[in-house]
Amino acid sequence: MSHALAQPITELLHRWGPDSPVSMTQSDASHWCAQFTRAHGENFSVLSALLPRASRQDFCAIYAFCRWADDLGDEAQSADQALQLLAWWRGELQACYAGQPKHPIMIALAPVIARHALPETLFDTLIQAFEWDNRQNRWESLEELTRYCAMSADPVGRLVLAVLGEPRDESISQLSDCTCTALQLVNHWQDVRRDLLKRDRVYLPKDAWKDIPDFHQRLLLTAQRGWAADLDFLPAYRDMLAKLCDSTEQLFDRGDALLPKISTTSRPVIALFSAGGRGVLNHIRQWDFETCIRRPTMGRVEKLFLVSKAWISSRMNRNAA
Repeated sequence: MSHALAQPITELLHRWGPDSPVSMTQSDASHWCAQFTRAHGENFSVLSALLPRASRQDFCAIYAFCRWADDLGDEAQSADQALQLLAWWRGELQACYAGQPKHPIMIALAPVIARHALPETLFDTLIQAFEWDNRQNRWESLEELTRYCAMSADPVGRLVLAVLGEPRDESISQLSDCTCTALQLVNHWQDVRRDLLKRDRVYLPKDAWKDIPDFHQRLLLTAQRGWAADLDFLPAYRDMLAKLCDSTEQLFDRGDALLPKISTTSRPVIALFSAGGRGVLNHIRQWDFETCIRRPTMGRVEKLFLVSKAWISSRMNRNAA
């Protein structure tokens, strides 16, 4: 089944979409989510090495919800279709909280919600973010983009902390929000070329590039060609992105204050999020900030190194305690 679940969301909807009569047992739905996660979540497979074994199924259900919603927003044939599918997904979420889950993900998610008292608003905020993404494809300011990231990323961090059993303390949640917002911003800086060419989305905020003449036209030409539109564009682009990366790293720095406040079990999981984001930032810098031409990525060996480093650090902290 994992091979079938590796298909794009547009294919999966034929069997598990709004008109699907498929129903599953709790056990089968949990297995379905695990298979879906393995098929789509390369980064999740790296993260899972640090997760408590008893929590892995819970995280699979949450990951499946987030990935399914994200793909509904990104892979639909049009913005209108995406909004219709996201409205359907909200209805599935509401049915889940009403005790009548129908979709395999919701069937698997229902006991996770009950076990950890997860609020519906966190899941619904994610759906709202994906809806926002389909109503707007340009951003006026970094402040506006950060508000969007707070909806598209911060709820995930709060869900992770809840499943790990960390206190529901607003000061802790706000530190988590710093890391999650930074992760989302890094993703946008990394994916500039792909977002523009595949989805006509530009997350680089206008207030960052307003002094670069004809920015959009030159950005598009550079992305399409794979080399600079003219002699002046890349230096200006690099300078702009360097400043955005520096401000994003400051968010990671603020979020690091979370680590001493959480348990030694949770610490390596959360540390890995930050280390992964900083790793992508380092790659962007190593590629001289030219994300309008290429997409910097971390290899699997580097990801496994980060896991090992987080695990060793957690062992040392635990022994010191």
